[in-house]
Amino acid sequence: MSWLFLSRLLLVLALLLMLSFEGSADWLPRVAEPSGARQLLLVQTAVILLSGLMTVVGWPRRDQQVQLAVFLDSAFAMLLIHLSGGVAAGFGLLPVVPLTWGALLLAGRQSLLFAALASLGVISVQVHAELYLDGHRGSYLEAGLLGLVYFSVAMLAHGLSKRLQASERRVARREIDVADLSKLNDYVIQQLSIGVLVIDGERRIRLSNAAAQQVLEGSSWRRGVALGRAAPPLLDWLERMVAGEPVAGRIIQLNGHSLRPSLHLLGHNRPHGALLYLRDEQEMLRQAQDMNLASVGRLSASVAHNIRNPLAAISHAGQLLAESEHLDTEDQRLLAIIQRNTQRLDETVASVLDLANRHRAEPQRLELNGWLVAFCHEYREMNGLAGHELILQLPERTLEVHADSRHLQQILSNLCDNARLHGRDGTGRCSIHLALDRGADNRVQLRLSDQGPGIPPDLHEAVFEPFFTTASSGTGLGLYAARALAESNGMRLAYSEQRHAGACFRLTFAAHHQP
Repeated sequence: MSWLFLSRLLLVLALLLMLSFEGSADWLPRVAEPSGARQLLLVQTAVILLSGLMTVVGWPRRDQQVQLAVFLDSAFAMLLIHLSGGVAAGFGLLPVVPLTWGALLLAGRQSLLFAALASLGVISVQVHAELYLDGHRGSYLEAGLLGLVYFSVAMLAHGLSKRLQASERRVARREIDVADLSKLNDYVIQQLSIGVLVIDGERRIRLSNAAAQQVLEGSSWRRGVALGRAAPPLLDWLERMVAGEPVAGRIIQLNGHSLRPSLHLLGHNRPHGALLYLRDEQEMLRQAQDMNLASVGRLSASVAHNIRNPLAAISHAGQLLAESEHLDTEDQRLLAIIQRNTQRLDETVASVLDLANRHRAEPQRLELNGWLVAFCHEYREMNGLAGHELILQLPERTLEVHADSRHLQQILSNLCDNARLHGRDGTGRCSIHLALDRGADNRVQLRLSDQGPGIPPDLHEAVFEPFFTTASSGTGLGLYAARALAESNGMRLAYSEQRHAGACFRLTFAAHHQP
């Protein structure tokens, strides 16, 4: 509405300026009553200023304000035509301006009503001129043609208004569709487990998803920063790829992540930039681990039906046979062998089922110092260990990690159980030592050591294989399950050499930026 107010005000001021020079130039229209016309225009100026105040106040409604403005401007135009001496004075086309405004701003066919009123007005002016003024000041033909012009302009402007409104609606719908599509694309990109980086020709980061931001965490990263500042190894790899060097598929280390990047150029020239995909090897291993667990789950279902049920029947039959009074010593020995092995098979089946039913990792922030204190206290109580049999060594600074607390508890329980059963010294004394610190790469590490005989070098990796055991009563799944759970949380569990006797396992946590 502000533009309507300004255009009305500028038009009436232009007319006032023109009437101020009336008679000084031949090209200016002649007005029969110049002083009356100027007074009329001053009144119209006051009315327009009052309508501007009404627009600011917001009363009446917008459509009513437009109707009032079109009606008053048309009426003032008719009065100016009358004061100028009729339709032949040169102001006959003045009503076209408010009629055009009405056709563009008013809904429906209200503009045709105002065109009809304007036509009646100009004919009335001509009738008055014929009756009371000089008859040579126009004709009924001129008045009729002006009325036809009013209707034509109103109809054309109304049609144009409808087309403009339809175009605006289409544009609005397309803007909504584009905005929705942009949100959908952003959501899809943000949900990708693969990091996505958009680099411009100046090798600056313009766009990234959540996975890429996690990889760049801890760097001086922000949108628009140079790639060489946020990730120098990645910039070096990019320049080598662009130069044609055979570095495709190479793994680079960045902030504790093992990345396998790939490149898609957005054009043949440097200013077009590039699209980088960052595949985290740890995430790929985690996905592979999930697939392995799913496969184990399907296998365990078959084991439960095809092995456990017959095994239960064999065990039950052995128990009934043991109650017989006609068994000699050899038969009792053979029966004991059957019972021991059926119990071992039942433990193996239970371990496989327990491994298959593990939930997907749900990492959360853990204050590792306090969590380890609570774990050690609970483990001592559950297994009847004294304080000197399970020792915890913590750094002065509190360390935080991202890990699933359930999985971490199972990992440490398996390691402590393994040390308690196989890591005793020559006197049979149990001594488990837990030490928390940071490694050379600044990643949090937890070492668990014992005073037992240790593990031969050729078996350092074999102990993590499923069903590997050196004891007659073990299932061989404890360390395998511990490593599987560690990898599903982005951690690494490995055997570590130490100077003194005993075994040592090192659990390295995923990289986590400490504030």
